[in-house]
Amino acid sequence: MAVDIAALRAQSEETIEALLADGAPDDELFVIEHHLASADFTKLEKAAVELVKAGYHVDDADEFELDDNSRWFAFVAVSEVRLDAKILDLQTQEVAKIADLAGIDYDGWGTYWGEEDELDDDLEGDIDYLDNDHDNV
Repeated sequence: MAVDIAALRAQSEETIEALLADGAPDDELFVIEHHLASADFTKLEKAAVELVKAGYHVDDADEFELDDNSRWFAFVAVSEVRLDAKILDLQTQEVAKIADLAGIDYDGWGTYWGEEDELDDDLEGDIDYLDNDHDNV
């Protein structure tokens, strides 16, 4: 699978700009979730191992079915960084390269930001998965 790195980098820049324009602080850490998927669980697992080696926390894969009844698997590779375009660009390139080498899809990254009550509902029980024993770029 060829990853369109130019499109991912543009999407990353737009996301950061939108978050900052909405008032997100640029000096706080955000949970960043890089989204990866594949119909081939073995390829997805290979990428997960490489992402862990690179310092990301990887959640268990979820299985889902597409409209054409094909089965796919997906997981997120998690980091915790500031909304810094350089850092997130490096992460986007790093995750895209690993996804490309493994032959899986990488759909970019996302994060949570908004009213605290909304975040509490969305993240309930999810924060404890962070592994803070590593440094991310």
